Parts: sequence; C-alpha cells; structure tokens
Amino acid sequence: MTRYPPSVRTATRRTHPSPQGGSGRGHAGIRWVLRACSRPGLWRRGPVLAGLAVLLGLVMLLHAQIPDRGGLGSLVETFLPWFGLFVPVLLVGALWRRSASAVVALLLPVSVWVSLFGGLLGDRSHSGGDLVVAGHNVGADNPDPAGTARDLAASGADVLGLEEITPRARPVYEEGLAKAYRYHAVLGTVGLWSRLPLSDVRPVDTGMDAGPLGDTKSAAVKLSYNRALRATVVTSRGPLAVYVAHLGSVRVMPTTGFWTDSRDRNAKALARAVAAEPNDRVVLLGDLNGTTDDRALAGLTSRLQSVQDTAGDGFGFTWPAKFPVARIDQILVRGVTPRSSWVLPSTGSDHRPVAAGISW
Repeated sequence: MTRYPPSVRTATRRTHPSPQGGSGRGHAGIRWVLRACSRPGLWRRGPVLAGLAVLLGLVMLLHAQIPDRGGLGSLVETFLPWFGLFVPVLLVGALWRRSASAVVALLLPVSVWVSLFGGLLGDRSHSGGDLVVAGHNVGADNPDPAGTARDLAASGADVLGLEEITPRARPVYEEGLAKAYRYHAVLGTVGLWSRLPLSDVRPVDTGMDAGPLGDTKSAAVKLSYNRALRATVVTSRGPLAVYVAHLGSVRVMPTTGFWTDSRDRNAKALARAVAAEPNDRVVLLGDLNGTTDDRALAGLTSRLQSVQDTAGDGFGFTWPAKFPVARIDQILVRGVTPRSSWVLPSTGSDHRPVAAGISW
C-alpha cells in the first residue's frame, strides 16, 4: 500500500467530499438555524418591533373599519399601497435586533399587502380595442395650455375629457384641439372633445356650492361653477354615455384634520347620477380627488369598474405630476370591456393624463 507524507494525507482529508456531499453541509446549516431559533432569547427580543409589525398588518387588513373622523379613514386608504414600505424598515430592525418574533410577525403585513395589491404589480393589458378614451386635469395654473393641448391632440384619444378649464385658457384648448376633434362641449370648468358626434350634453349637479357660503346664485353663475357634465357619444355600435367630473378638493386642515366634506358630497351626488343613467354603456373620466380604495368613492366604484385595476400596468399613479404617489385621476366604466390603461407623459399641469382602450 502506498504511503503518503502526513501533509499530503491531511490535505486529502480536507478536500475529499464527505459521504453526504453538499447535502451534509446544508443539513448542518438547517440544524444551526433550528438551534438558533430554539434559543429563548431570540423570541424575547424586539417585542416592540413585533408589535409594530402586527399593528401594520391589522391597519392594512382592517382599513375599512378605521373611523373617518377628521378624514382619517380616507387618508389611510389614499396612501394604503405605500404602507408596504414599512415592511423592509421593520425587517432591518428585526435582523439588527436578531428578533425571531419580529421576523415571524412581519408575515402578517406581507400577506395582507400581497393580497390587496399583488395583482397590480404585473401588466394586465391586452391588445386591441374599439375606442381610446382619455382624461386630464389640465390645471388652473398651467403655464402652457397651448403645449398641453398639442400633447393631448397627439395622444390618439378618440374621446377626451378635461377638468379645471379656466375662462382664460378655454379658447386656447378649443383652438389647439379643433383639428383633432370635430365635436366638443364645455360646461363650466369641464369639457369633452370627441372625434365622434355628441348629443344630449348637459351639466350634472354634484352639489358644488356656487359661492363661498353656499348662497343661491343665478343659473348662469351656477353654470360657470359647474364641475361635471354628461354627454352621449354616438358610435357605430350604439350610444355611449360619457361623464366628465372634477370632485371637490381635499385638504389637510390644522384644526379638523383631513378635510373631505366637499369631495364626499360631490361623490355621492355623482354616484346618484350614474345610478340613474339609463344607458348600459358608461364611461366616467375625472379627477375624483381620491383613489379607488377610498371609501368615499364606494358609490361609484360599486357601480363602475376601474380600467387601471382591470387592464393597467402597475399602480398608474397620477398626482403630483413630478413625483406621483396616488392615482386620483380615474377612468371608470360600465358595459364595456377595458383592454388597456396607461398614464400619459406629463404636461404643464400638476396632474398626469390618463388613457384607456375599451371594446364593446
């Protein structure tokens, strides 16, 4: 038998695989993890982190049960997707504290977030469509309405709804969109442009006060404050009812918190109008100043379908334009099939335009 020097025998033992191969080392690693997790100290560490993880999960799971006093419920629901950012923060804290209980507790918020928003992460769009619709809050302080009009005319939309049109900017939009759209109507601060004929254009009463104290004004003055309209788009496949709306603003008030009174009142009035709409095919284009998770829009979202949720790519945030954190500009439909939904490039407005392809 050949004999090797001790140094060679030692090197051979170190490099020769064990009878179990790589699985031996893997089993050893698993045993180490199990032994580490069995140490009572790892489970006792970080009780505050574990409690915060559970609280985070419960807030997302039971968000509809949060009282809306001071608009708290609406505020939480507006930014609900962003609550997921707390998970990696808590995870870093749990690993730093070597807290097994905090790591396990994080399974709750992760599961809830994935259940609520996991379906929005992929691309749900499909090719094709019979009609492209678009909506845009053009912004009362827009420094370049002419440029915005050019961008919207080049968007390829067949039907275009605009909100926050000022008397000074109205002629600019009418001139800039005239070549692309043969038909249009403007009532108050909202307007509708279409390549197809329009009929039955009328304002929609959303309970918007005409004056700062809600005083009664003349019909002409009320119309100048109008922020919603309804029209029929005449298509080869039949009539399509189109609503363009701009609901009241929401504000953070130092004494009352998240103020949503005007928005909530407008949303209920608009929901009643949509509920009474006799046409089976309905499209709502508007700045609703709320996300589809917001309970204030339940009267609309229970009757209409969000094109972004059904056929969009990602969350489709639209506001503010420079760094969007929420989708408050919506396209909601009934009686038609959403094929695709996307956010158009920024214009001079503080909102981004939205568009969708729909089919019969």
